[in-house]
Amino acid sequence: MWRDAGTPADSFYQVRPECTDVPKTRFKIKAGKTLSVRKWQAAFTPEGYLDIGKTLSRIQRGGIHPSIRGEVWEFLLGCYDPKSTFDERDHMRARRRVQYARWKEECCQLFPVVGSGRFITAPIVTEDGQPIQDPIVLQETNVDSGTAVRNDMVGSSTNASNNLGEVKDKKVIQWMLTLHQIGLDVVRTDRTLVFYEKQDNLSKLWDILAIYAWIDTDVGYCQGMSDLCSPMIILLEDEADAFWCFERLMRRLRGNFRCTDSHVGVETQLSNLAAITQVIDPKLHQHLETLGGGDYLFAFRMLMVLFRREFSFCDSLYLWEMMWALEYDPDLFSLYEEPGGANERADGSQGKAKSIRQCGKYERENMKNGAKNSEAPLPISVFLVASVLKDKSSKLLHEARGLDDVVKILNDMTGNLDAKKACTGAMKLHKKYLKKAKKA
Repeated sequence: MWRDAGTPADSFYQVRPECTDVPKTRFKIKAGKTLSVRKWQAAFTPEGYLDIGKTLSRIQRGGIHPSIRGEVWEFLLGCYDPKSTFDERDHMRARRRVQYARWKEECCQLFPVVGSGRFITAPIVTEDGQPIQDPIVLQETNVDSGTAVRNDMVGSSTNASNNLGEVKDKKVIQWMLTLHQIGLDVVRTDRTLVFYEKQDNLSKLWDILAIYAWIDTDVGYCQGMSDLCSPMIILLEDEADAFWCFERLMRRLRGNFRCTDSHVGVETQLSNLAAITQVIDPKLHQHLETLGGGDYLFAFRMLMVLFRREFSFCDSLYLWEMMWALEYDPDLFSLYEEPGGANERADGSQGKAKSIRQCGKYERENMKNGAKNSEAPLPISVFLVASVLKDKSSKLLHEARGLDDVVKILNDMTGNLDAKKACTGAMKLHKKYLKKAKKA
């Protein structure tokens, strides 16, 4: 039988010609499998209601066409309710853009480099709020003759050379201490892409991350967030829309970035990964423990940035959208927008049946297996890592004689993983784990 070999999608995310060691993209646009522009438009009623069930099935079969990826992601991440109309979404989009503009202006008043089309890579204040007199700082912060910090947040004396006075407000100091780190990460993020040759795109990424750090005082900014935010900038032209998509993604992942003096949030998922591997592949788990890798820290990066390093840029987007389609919960929007509203709608058999039909496959499995206890179900990303370890089990058992070998074997996978196979493997492991956990 004739099969469509597919069209490469690399042209949508052009790589700089001098970057020759970039992983090859496996994702191809396939007629009848990939969610096309035509199928996407046909999934809406005249009023704008989206048939999310059919959309999820198509994404799980063959991903999303790059030209509509951004707008589809807005639904997958819970920015919009599939049960909303075109008009309702237009009003919500406008309201969110205004809110983002307010936050941006607030940050700009504190530090005018925000929104200026520039960004910084050198520290601007000390931990006690004193301005840093450094040539790089002076060059990067010299936007105009206006003050760089709001008067009510600083001491009475300002320094004429960089217009930055002593900062008294602890929240402002904490935020300013992260700004140069964001800049350093921005210049390293997806640097192989032609898109980031433009200063405007780099500064847009910096602005979004700086504004997010300002509003999320609990987590702020942590390394790795730039890798999660970068695709949003590329897929969504409007900066505010990209911000809200990133903010929704962070709702899922911010627990990984939450740190205390003794604990990093992602350690919880690493513990879950260890527990899954112990059930699925006890020999491998025992071997890793013997090597001193029982904390599974070698998988830290995979979970923090959702396999961005293990796949090409295009393939990592394909992996993300399949993960989100498999995990999709129709109550996602309500959970984010109206706390408590989702539980009310879950009552009654009619609502429940509708929810199941509109859930992703992974979410359905959790519902079938009675995942109604107080513990939230594990994200599919943990099973993805477990699936990768299972595939490499034989190699790890026979060749790994230390943690350096484990890291090397896993690093050698870069560019050699298949996103769809990885998701299929994760689903199989998830089923197997639930069965074994039930018996236990």
